[in-house]
Amino acid sequence: MNDTVIVTGGAGFIGSNFVLEWISQTGSKVVNLDLLTYAGNHENLLSIEKDPRHVFVKGDIGDRKLIAGLFAEHQPRAILHFAAESHVDRSIEGPEAFVKTNVLGTFALLEEAKAYWNGLTGKDKQDFRFLHVSTDEVYGTLGPDDPAFSETTPYTPNSPYSASKAGSDHLVRAYFHTYGLPVLTTNCSNNYGPYQFPEKLIPLVILNALEGKSLPVYGDGLNVRDWLFVKDHCSAIRTVLEKGKVGETYNVGGSSERKNIEVVHAICDILDEQRPSDKIGSRRSLITYVKDRPGHDRRYAINATKIREELGWQPTQVFEGGIRETVQWYLDNMQWVENVKSGAYQQWIDLNYSERLAK
Repeated sequence: MNDTVIVTGGAGFIGSNFVLEWISQTGSKVVNLDLLTYAGNHENLLSIEKDPRHVFVKGDIGDRKLIAGLFAEHQPRAILHFAAESHVDRSIEGPEAFVKTNVLGTFALLEEAKAYWNGLTGKDKQDFRFLHVSTDEVYGTLGPDDPAFSETTPYTPNSPYSASKAGSDHLVRAYFHTYGLPVLTTNCSNNYGPYQFPEKLIPLVILNALEGKSLPVYGDGLNVRDWLFVKDHCSAIRTVLEKGKVGETYNVGGSSERKNIEVVHAICDILDEQRPSDKIGSRRSLITYVKDRPGHDRRYAINATKIREELGWQPTQVFEGGIRETVQWYLDNMQWVENVKSGAYQQWIDLNYSERLAK
């Protein structure tokens, strides 16, 4: 076995950041498997397009023949599983794709990883890892005074998305307890940073505010999320891969709980400072409260004590610095923004927000 790793979903938001960080931080080879659906963007990887340490493969995690072939050809020491359908609103409109990718796709990967691992011997078998990247949304919702989610919080998913991720988490756990497959699971809070697809809150607000469009905020805007800068998340995953105890789950948080409306206000204020517009005026005036989505969880919060105390990891970026860096990245990469605004993206925005704004 060599030092190669396989990364699934490595052209998506978190996955591409991870691949870029991995190449720069470790220098070892990455086999990057991504189907390049609407949120997978090969342009995220242009800086390493000709790097021999990066091997891109377009394909489906549910294609077991393809997966088996990648294991056989590259003999990886680990597979890091980022690939997922991840947008809650999309899961409400069309849950089947989430079950197919997040549950059945994870099952296919586990089966092929198990077959590959069973064929290893000695130190190669001992050192192999299957690292599954999941979400805090599997834990459900919190009241304003409830303690933050820990690794022992019961699963109570409330959307088709979070239910499909919970299903994948349970499969990963089962493959450890039943077959001994050396798995690790991370459950992270809301990520933000470069390369995030513009359907998510932060990039959507940045781009709409730049153009003087309305800034849709669900309900009363008081839903709370713990915001994790994507580069901190990447460093946490590298830490769990190298130091994590097999079979364990590690919650990864940013220690940055913010109400959604506070996030929107922060973006508006940064853009008013960086890109003032007499025509638009104060970007806060663009905020429009829209009908809340069904089953909208009120609060998420992560207790990351375990990963800090056992593995020595903690976030380095506070929200105020991370959101400023994120806004600046979008301002500096408007060509990327224009290229990612495909017809599919525009259709999704029209479907999801036009009806809400009309009410």
